Amino acid sequence: MAAARTVLLTGSNRGIGLELVKQLLSSPRPPAWIFATCRDPEGTRAQELRDLASKHPNLVLVKLDVANPSAIRDAAKVVEGKLNGMGLNLLINNAGIYTPTATLETANAEDMVSTYKTNAVGPMLMAQAFLPLLKKAAQDSKEKGLSCSKAAIINISTILGSIKKTPDSFFKPVISYRCSKADLTVDTSVRGLLSVLTILSEKHSGTLLNWEGKAIPW
Repeated sequence: MAAARTVLLTGSNRGIGLELVKQLLSSPRPPAWIFATCRDPEGTRAQELRDLASKHPNLVLVKLDVANPSAIRDAAKVVEGKLNGMGLNLLINNAGIYTPTATLETANAEDMVSTYKTNAVGPMLMAQAFLPLLKKAAQDSKEKGLSCSKAAIINISTILGSIKKTPDSFFKPVISYRCSKADLTVDTSVRGLLSVLTILSEKHSGTLLNWEGKAIPW
């Protein structure tokens, strides 16, 4: 994972996103640039992220709302300027909305649309906006095949998005979250995620994997 020179993460101010930033920064060979995005980098919820940025010059905070197309385009311009001719090796779509109280009886149209905009449409718009930078990284790389150190898009999903696994996990209905898209500590989950990223190749494209790299039936 440390071989990726440039990384961008969405939803970086808390949870898995924040832990990904921390572990990337503390890795033996941290990326040259880590672009940590969130909706309000100057807000109280991003204080820990700002503290990290003050200690690590390779960490850049970028304002970005994945549900806002113009905000995504603006963020892409900021990142492109900072890269100064370099490409983006790894885009991690982590931002998501989770409404634990959304059951089949209580979910409404507004909740469904809002969740889809962030969890499903957002990653697609991110891929579109940052594709030129990902292509630039791929073209500049001497590696063969696909990998996260060359150029890749990783979408952080959930077992709740698996149709086949629904009977095993429906004790948490969260209807809107399921349609748009682990009982672990964040630290353990992220360590597993980073280990999985190092072994990904073209044969894994389009697959749903858990934090241990095992395929989840969709």
